[in-house]
Amino acid sequence: MSLIISAIGQGLLWSVIGIGLYLTFRILDFPDMTVEGTFPMGAATAVTAIAHGINPVLATILAFIVGCLAGLVTGLLYTKAKIPVLLAGILVMTASYSIDLRIMGRPNLSLLGLPTLLSGHFLQSLPPYFDSVTLGLIVIAVVTVIVIYFLQTDLGQAFIATGDNENMAESLGINTDNMKIMGVSVSNGLIALGGALVAQNNGYADVNMGIGIIVVALASIIIGEVIFGDLTMNQRLVAVIVGSIIYRLVLLLVLQLGFNANDLNLISSILLAIFMGIPAFENRFHLKHVLKRGLKND
Repeated sequence: MSLIISAIGQGLLWSVIGIGLYLTFRILDFPDMTVEGTFPMGAATAVTAIAHGINPVLATILAFIVGCLAGLVTGLLYTKAKIPVLLAGILVMTASYSIDLRIMGRPNLSLLGLPTLLSGHFLQSLPPYFDSVTLGLIVIAVVTVIVIYFLQTDLGQAFIATGDNENMAESLGINTDNMKIMGVSVSNGLIALGGALVAQNNGYADVNMGIGIIVVALASIIIGEVIFGDLTMNQRLVAVIVGSIIYRLVLLLVLQLGFNANDLNLISSILLAIFMGIPAFENRFHLKHVLKRGLKND
């Protein structure tokens, strides 16, 4: 039971990264590779700040800001320097490795014996593993409410319009370049925030902890969409959170079946491919129509 609770806690913490990627991948239709660099950058920033005596809350906020700056660079490279979107993300992702080494001064840094967001008196008084669940619930609730509120504002609607139809958005007087820069900045800020949370939960930061992050975040998005189907924008954000938890539970099941932990990235890729292929499989064999007809007969 403790393993399940731990997986749920991790799913909630990692769902912040899923929400961040959702802003660019689904809403803005922006295939951003920067996420593989901003995740460890957020972790490195938070852990280093904590190691230098900065309050964990301020350290986590600092990680968010650093992530926003990295996303800002990607957005400027794409919109102003006219560098292709994938290459712009790869450039920043590659540069972030050296930046992380500069921030930490070494390839990895431990939080052993140092205060974190999880070391508060209230969280420590909870049963084992419930600290990460509680922290995850608080953070993801705040993030989700803020994102939902933002998307309902005029600025948020302009952001959505840019992703839906850029030419139409421009004809309405929307500065689509600014929308892209803003979206990529906020997205990477949230991903860096997720990196800071995961690092504090794991107790360390490592320059290589961003490998495969985009697959993990995509898995949260795709699993939620496949399971819940057609949803409103707000419901999709919640589906990403549920998808992240389900993904962690599936990984737990796989490990319990005896698979090697070193194969997690391979397993993640296979899971993502399977869930991405389910809609095509359903359409090919008309499974949705068959299921609906069966339910009506019942």
